[in-house]
Amino acid sequence: MKRKPIRISILVSGQGRGTNMQAIIDACRSGKINGEVVLVIGVRDDAPAMERARAAGVKTVALSPKNFASDDAYNEALLTTLQEHQVDLVCLAGYMRALGANVVNAFRGRIMNVHPALIPAFCGKGMYGHHVHEAVIQRGVKYTGVTVHFVDEEYDHGPIIAQTVVPVEDDDTPETLAARVLKHEHETYTNAIALFADGRLKIEGQRVRVLPQSDC
Repeated sequence: MKRKPIRISILVSGQGRGTNMQAIIDACRSGKINGEVVLVIGVRDDAPAMERARAAGVKTVALSPKNFASDDAYNEALLTTLQEHQVDLVCLAGYMRALGANVVNAFRGRIMNVHPALIPAFCGKGMYGHHVHEAVIQRGVKYTGVTVHFVDEEYDHGPIIAQTVVPVEDDDTPETLAARVLKHEHETYTNAIALFADGRLKIEGQRVRVLPQSDC
């Protein structure tokens, strides 16, 4: 029996172009993911990713932290918005803020993030976007990659769902490396979401086991 499609909300930043968001929307509409992006939440209504979401016909809600008296008030509004839209899975796509404990607890095991490196390397607070690729090149590692993980109370720390290895070339710049990694972000992230939608992810402590299709 076919599973009920999941309802997905994507959280975006004020600066990102929204390519991971678009990849998720496209994967839902193509049938790769048994789900629908029902809501995109951003911190600025005029952010590129928000405009891209509206162009794709997806509902957007802007929640600017500046409009709230405290982080707690902002996180309460965020949680309320997610619950009002009956969201099953929250996907972070360049979202730079740490989620409040109330949001993490309410959606534990149902929040995903994609990181442009192989966690636990080159991750944590301050390690995002070009900062990651600059650090990778400066350190001289031969491989970097993509990690999709469930979100917990710490930056880039929750159980790892999937990883893809990407080679670092001798003549790479942060820009060329970022472009190569981004292509793998789209595929790795949508693959992980598809597994979640099919009920094939089981968290066991800090590990995530992918269940065979027959076990779902």
